[in-house]
Amino acid sequence: MRKKEKENYLDYIPKRNILFPYKENKKKLIEIERKNKGLFNRIAQIFFRRPKVSYIELDAFGSFVWMQIDGQRSVYEIGKAVKEKFGQDAEPLYERLAKFLHILRSNDFIVYTNLQNKKK
Repeated sequence: MRKKEKENYLDYIPKRNILFPYKENKKKLIEIERKNKGLFNRIAQIFFRRPKVSYIELDAFGSFVWMQIDGQRSVYEIGKAVKEKFGQDAEPLYERLAKFLHILRSNDFIVYTNLQNKKK
């Protein structure tokens, strides 16, 4: 019997989802655009004047990480760049980075390219 290889989260390669455009605002922070689609969002737009598009502004840490996500760098490499840029302010580095990437992934803002290839 072959043992399953244990996957290392630091080897994952995140890539931005092209369905969510982004821009840099006046404060030099990244804003991700999210269209509010669906029945409930449409009702909220009509009755509660909710916007058709929401803009999610990332902080300095998140904006830097977002710009490092290019579909080529692994989580480990992104972590090294964050450590170089923010130093001790980034600690606990990999726990914080993992949580941030998990939030991005759960909102479909990123995908992991190496995981897509393994599922095929």
